[in-house]
Amino acid sequence: MKAPNNLRISILFVFLITCCTFSQNDNRTYIQFDVAIPLKGNPDRGEIDPNGKTNKSWFLPDGLSSKIGFGLLYKQWIALGIHSGIDWKWYDKLVIVPVYINLKLSPKIGDNTRLALQLGSGKAIALGRGALTGGYNKISLGVQTADNLIIFIELNQFKIPFGNLKENESISLGLSLITF
Repeated sequence: MKAPNNLRISILFVFLITCCTFSQNDNRTYIQFDVAIPLKGNPDRGEIDPNGKTNKSWFLPDGLSSKIGFGLLYKQWIALGIHSGIDWKWYDKLVIVPVYINLKLSPKIGDNTRLALQLGSGKAIALGRGALTGGYNKISLGVQTADNLIIFIELNQFKIPFGNLKENESISLGLSLITF
């Protein structure tokens, strides 16, 4: 018999908390804080505004995103954690809370620089929209400095039916701070 996804996520969360609580070395745990700005295509690109200027912007800001996570890591190269946060989408007037498992791979690409690839999967809940829930996936690629600051680009997918769409995607640019 196959366990439901919520049960798997709960078991993994309890496992992570247990491991982190009883770990003797603080370098095995991390806390990560992300701030990002989702972008959307500019529908008015190339048009002339009332001042006579041509709109040349390819993308426009479409909200604000903030996430926090806690988990285990091995030699700053691989990390597994549970993350959550809030994504505010201006254009769709939508506030979404994702809760997801995050896998981070960060191999060294220089003396003080790492490549940061993050994959996340979990559930998302739309606030103020009744029982509107669905799946959540993300992929993030960034550069991590010696100060454990990551500059990243991220693709999010919210499998929440809203309006005439079955899912909602966004591309974001952001910063992440990791503490060990």
